[in-house]
Amino acid sequence: MSEEENTEDDDWSNFASAGYGSAYDPWADLVPLEEVEEEEESEYDLELGELVVYSPPPSDDGLDNLVMMGACNHCIARLSGKPFNWEEIEKIGAELRDESINRGAKKDESVEYCPFCEDLFVDIESIAELVSNQLIKFEFSKLQLGAHFAKDQVVTEDDLRTQFGANGSQALKSAFNDALGTKLSSKLNDVTLVKEKPEVMLLIDTLTLEPTIELRSLYLYGRYRKLERGIPQTRWPCRSCKGRDGGCVSCDGTGQQYATSVQDLIGEPLRAAFDARDTAFHGMGREDIDVRCLGRGRPFVVEMKGPKRRYADLEEMAELVNSTSKGRIEISDLRHSRRSEVARIKGTDAEKSYTIRFLIHGEYDAEKVEETINSMEGVTLEQQTPQRVAHRRADKVRHRKVVSIENIITDESEIQMDVRVQSGTYVKELVHGDEGRTVPSIAGLLELDCEVTWLDVNDVHAD
Repeated sequence: MSEEENTEDDDWSNFASAGYGSAYDPWADLVPLEEVEEEEESEYDLELGELVVYSPPPSDDGLDNLVMMGACNHCIARLSGKPFNWEEIEKIGAELRDESINRGAKKDESVEYCPFCEDLFVDIESIAELVSNQLIKFEFSKLQLGAHFAKDQVVTEDDLRTQFGANGSQALKSAFNDALGTKLSSKLNDVTLVKEKPEVMLLIDTLTLEPTIELRSLYLYGRYRKLERGIPQTRWPCRSCKGRDGGCVSCDGTGQQYATSVQDLIGEPLRAAFDARDTAFHGMGREDIDVRCLGRGRPFVVEMKGPKRRYADLEEMAELVNSTSKGRIEISDLRHSRRSEVARIKGTDAEKSYTIRFLIHGEYDAEKVEETINSMEGVTLEQQTPQRVAHRRADKVRHRKVVSIENIITDESEIQMDVRVQSGTYVKELVHGDEGRTVPSIAGLLELDCEVTWLDVNDVHAD
């Protein structure tokens, strides 16, 4: 046998000598260890002693262990696996505790507070009293309740509940919300707890027990008629001070470019009536500051931010606005709305009808002018962003249709007409052409300068 073959045999014997055709004992060099008696693991290792749960609640052993662990009456009841209701949970937990004590269960005296809720349920009555005293200041009927817990507390409670509570026991966070909600319902008349579309949102920080109360906005829909020129639709910050607090000399300390707006003429009386923090105004489009809005008026939604009151006779509210505006604006069709309608108001492309009056500079033939104006009916305009709004609008070409033209009146050098156009049409530019940025235009077709005297919105065809 060659040396190489011997080597291969030796290698083989090193791997195959574990009792297979060899006197070699592979375990001979192992050192025997002393046998150590295994300690029985405690299923509850929170420095509360060696408490062992032999079976989960609702068994007597499981309930006894909850008592020995130092669980509060609320947690004994909610983890017991037995029927309970939140109105009587304290009583039910006390009865279960007494039964366990009668069986010989005894609370571990080293436990300072409930290991499951950290005595949060013990304070539930005082929390409810604190919160209700604050909520009673507000007018509402739908309350959404929430709680903020430290992450480690939630994890610890979940582990303990899984190990020592009955299967399907309610988690700490939802249990706290239910318990507090029950207490608040008994203290606040005619208030319903909801999970969506609340009027008030309440968040409890369980570390500080401080409540955060959010008053959800109140939305009101209506139509407004602007009867006076020179009023912007929404607040217009002062150009000099940009609306900073305290304003400047230019705006007489108001922070506003104009003394009032449609937003404030409508919103301020309502804000005071509903005791709101502020208002926001959402209109279906807007007219220029020098344009009146007549007819049925323009649809709008006014938002009351943080209202302490929510309920009022809306006919009386409309009358309040109309009386305080002193003939500058009028509102009608006031009703309750919601946030989703703001998107509808903003997104509706409604055709609009106008009456426009303009001056023609130079000599012209009235018959030709009327013929030219009528030829614009049905035409699609190409309108580059007008110079007057170029500072706040993207510079692009928009295509807008002239739906109809009627009631053309010639009065010496002035022309008046009614026109219905597609949403987003620049009506003044339809007349004067904006130095060729709107094509075609009446001025362009006549080859004469046209100057708009005034413009009124007659209708917003939203429905």
